[in-house]
Amino acid sequence: MTDTLETVEAAARVQPTRRRRRSPLRRGEGIAGWLFVAPALTILVLFLVVPIALALYVSFTNWDGLSNPLSGGAKWVWLSNYTNLLGNDSLTRLNFATSLRNNFYFVLFVVPGQTALALGMAILVNNSWLKGKGFFRTAFYFPSITSRIAIVLVFIFLFQGDGAVNRLLSFIGVHGPNWLIGTNGVFHNVLGLFGVHSPPGWARHQVFSLSIWDWLAGPSIGMCVVIILCIWTTSGTFMLMFLAALQNISEDVEEASELDGATVWQRFRFVTLPMLRPTLLLVLTLGLISTWQVFDQIYLLGPTNQTVSTPAFLSYEVSFRDSAFGTGAAIAFLLFLLIVVLTVLQRKFLPEDIES
Repeated sequence: MTDTLETVEAAARVQPTRRRRRSPLRRGEGIAGWLFVAPALTILVLFLVVPIALALYVSFTNWDGLSNPLSGGAKWVWLSNYTNLLGNDSLTRLNFATSLRNNFYFVLFVVPGQTALALGMAILVNNSWLKGKGFFRTAFYFPSITSRIAIVLVFIFLFQGDGAVNRLLSFIGVHGPNWLIGTNGVFHNVLGLFGVHSPPGWARHQVFSLSIWDWLAGPSIGMCVVIILCIWTTSGTFMLMFLAALQNISEDVEEASELDGATVWQRFRFVTLPMLRPTLLLVLTLGLISTWQVFDQIYLLGPTNQTVSTPAFLSYEVSFRDSAFGTGAAIAFLLFLLIVVLTVLQRKFLPEDIES
């Protein structure tokens, strides 16, 4: 019996392996698949890949936007645009550093603010005792789908010098600032209340064209208006993400923790929040990316000073106002690299896995 099995195995090894031939129908499936995705790929390449490649090329030139950059209308300047932004002490680097400072404080306040507000609203509308859940969900989400121009016009009406906010403050004897064009940093204003009106010696040192005192100024009064605007208009979208995650948590888990004697805060801290970790990471990542790309709110509010300028708005302003499209493209790609680095660091220190 053993000899027979060995003979069969030897014959199987000697017999050449026959390749299975694909039927014509199988071969046609691959071609049909490529034909179906060809329109989408064509649009993607024409309107995304090609513009990005062209912008990268422009960032190494001094193109003025009036001639064809591919037919000798732009002079190749290699890394001059990048060195002017990062290395040379010039007005260009000063404006770029100021925009980074402004955007940093914008991210610092908007991302935690919109995340906390969205989570709070999701928990509120997810409670079983709340009446009229549909109304509140619609009301909380409504600012996210409202026209951005209409919302900005409302905020201009509220926060202008003689607007509704200052009118309300005047009733309690408070003289409100000129919110939209206020240039003073919030932290400087707070220090001024304690008699600190000038920087100490160590704070006068320059770091990337700005003094340490300027880096620690905090968001300007005008930037605070943009921060409030963005938190109010984006929290509704993230509320829906948290709401979907909350509804996926089994009621058995909540009931088991309640039977174990856990308080409301303990159930939220040790049960609900860990199970929301993937959604929380998604919200933080999307918030980080969108806040570093803020442009339309700044543009619509019509800033008159550099204290509310951001890298995205500075890229537009340098390109279309100063006709320095090479520098504008370089700002855009530096911003892209910054977003990639910050996103990678965020995902490293806030892993999605609950057990980590």
